Amino acid sequence: MPTKKKRNFCDINPFCYAVSMKKNILKRKATDLFGKDKFAKGKSAEKLPNVVSEHSSVIIKKGKGIDITLQENKAVNIKIASAEINGTVIHPGEVFSFWRTVGDATKRKGYKDGRVITKDGIKPGMGGGLCNLGNTVNLLVLHSPLEIVELHKHSDALAPDEGKRVPFSAGTSICYNYIDYRFRNNTDQDVQLLVWCENGRLCGELRSRTEFPYSYELVEEDHHFRKEGDSYYRVSKIYRQVTEKATGNIIAKELIWDNHSLVMFDPELIPGELLRE
Repeated sequence: MPTKKKRNFCDINPFCYAVSMKKNILKRKATDLFGKDKFAKGKSAEKLPNVVSEHSSVIIKKGKGIDITLQENKAVNIKIASAEINGTVIHPGEVFSFWRTVGDATKRKGYKDGRVITKDGIKPGMGGGLCNLGNTVNLLVLHSPLEIVELHKHSDALAPDEGKRVPFSAGTSICYNYIDYRFRNNTDQDVQLLVWCENGRLCGELRSRTEFPYSYELVEEDHHFRKEGDSYYRVSKIYRQVTEKATGNIIAKELIWDNHSLVMFDPELIPGELLRE
């Protein structure tokens, strides 16, 4: 007779879930208070001169089965949070924390119900959609020598790809404040994070005072979709490739994600040539 799977405390009912979240929030605050990390706090309206990396993406996704109201609310949420991050300067040795910079996404601050990803799918939730912003920051950092010190992942198949496929185009998970995105400035110079909304796009730049000697590229291999039981998955291997600018030599290629992401959009929109048995 199969053993009955024990439920987590947070899964018993909504009250238990709320208690569990509060416990995790307080635990993270205590850990940060007594920890040794020095967090980035300063901002500057003046841009550092060198562009290390840049990225932009369409904010509002459209298509079959996509809730446009949640998408529009997501755009509002991203605009509010971007203003909190834009211009942040991270000095050598400092750690950037998404949630310490943005703060809690509350209705009082103007946040709305956007899309929140749960194990049961996509549902409305206060401040939903900020994973988009976290993912943009992650892409900027992956194209730099900075050190990612905290990263959580969710599905990299939230919506059909628009145009050319961008590896790790989604997948960064955040939830106030214990599921955070953090990176450390492990270089010898200041770096600056710029994020803003313009013409329906989320734009981001990572800047520094001087140029770094290496360039960074995400390389995706064996990208396809596969049906497993009643569900579909995006499958691929995503590497970060490091090239020495002076010589053009590739000096490192590191696997950063063995991607196996549940498809959370209508599977009829999966390109036929990418679907394998």
